[in-house]
Amino acid sequence: MVRYLSRRYRRRKSKSRKWVYIILLILIAAGVKVFIKGSQPSQTYAENENKFSPGSIERTPADIYQQVYLPQSTINQIEVPFPDIQYEPAGKTNSQAAKLIAEATGYLKTKPPNIIQARDMLNKILLFPISSQQKFFIRKQLSVLADKWLFSRTIYPTDKLCDSFKVKPGDRLSRISKKKNIPYEILLQINNLKNAKALRAGDWIKVINGPFHARVYCSNYTMDLYLQDTFVKSFKVGLGRQGHETPTGLWRVKKGGKLISPTWTDPDTGKTYEAQDPDYPLGSRWIGLEGLEGNAKDRTGFAIHGTKNRSSVGVASSKGCIRLLDKNAILMYDLLMSGVSLIEVVE
Repeated sequence: MVRYLSRRYRRRKSKSRKWVYIILLILIAAGVKVFIKGSQPSQTYAENENKFSPGSIERTPADIYQQVYLPQSTINQIEVPFPDIQYEPAGKTNSQAAKLIAEATGYLKTKPPNIIQARDMLNKILLFPISSQQKFFIRKQLSVLADKWLFSRTIYPTDKLCDSFKVKPGDRLSRISKKKNIPYEILLQINNLKNAKALRAGDWIKVINGPFHARVYCSNYTMDLYLQDTFVKSFKVGLGRQGHETPTGLWRVKKGGKLISPTWTDPDTGKTYEAQDPDYPLGSRWIGLEGLEGNAKDRTGFAIHGTKNRSSVGVASSKGCIRLLDKNAILMYDLLMSGVSLIEVVE
């Protein structure tokens, strides 16, 4: 009897040990899973930890300002290495400006590139009496930089021209854009929003501190775009032909003057054009202007508008209006603020 009980006890003890081992294995597996999950970041990092995609955690504006706001949709764009910019002055140049240009482009070779410091320095050098070669180089580099700091969802920590904004209940994109002196269309674009109704309370969005302005040079048929006083990009434009010269002076985007594919009547022939007409001359955007100073003062009927006729851009071909390739006209429509943005036309 004692032997029987002893054997039974050993069998029960063996089974008990077996269950203990099983329970221990389950606990170890659960612990490993929790450890791995807990060690994963709540954001998706790109090429360095200064750039991140918003996770589900709550963040304050200060948190966002200290890091670069980088949604997943732009990671591939940012991960492309910044172009190796080489400045090689030739001919007569401003030697002081040449040194500053070299210093500014050096900021783009750091890891990560110091895009804002490079942008601000290059923009200041544009005010120097520099050679045409130097001016061309700086404008080209500033245009490249604008695709990173402006025309994306990325916010850089020291940038005073772009900021983050937390949407509150009742906020509308039109109100936000009006406060920032920029059209709501550009906010849709840089925040990858399908429409204004896609805005949700609690969302963090990128905003731009406007307004945008432009300067048109009649001598070389060029329009320079500025955000406040910072150069952004240049575009080729078509201007008024002989007898219909585009008036020089200061213009402002007219309130209610921004239209999409409006009906237009040729003042010379009286013919009316609709957007669907194959020979419709206005492209898809019309930005009406009102004259403020100089030869432009009190002048009406002039506008910035698009065109599908590439040969009419870069030459004197219009009846006084400022022509842009249609894609550039759409961009300007999305950037210039009615009643606020100024357009200066100079010789």
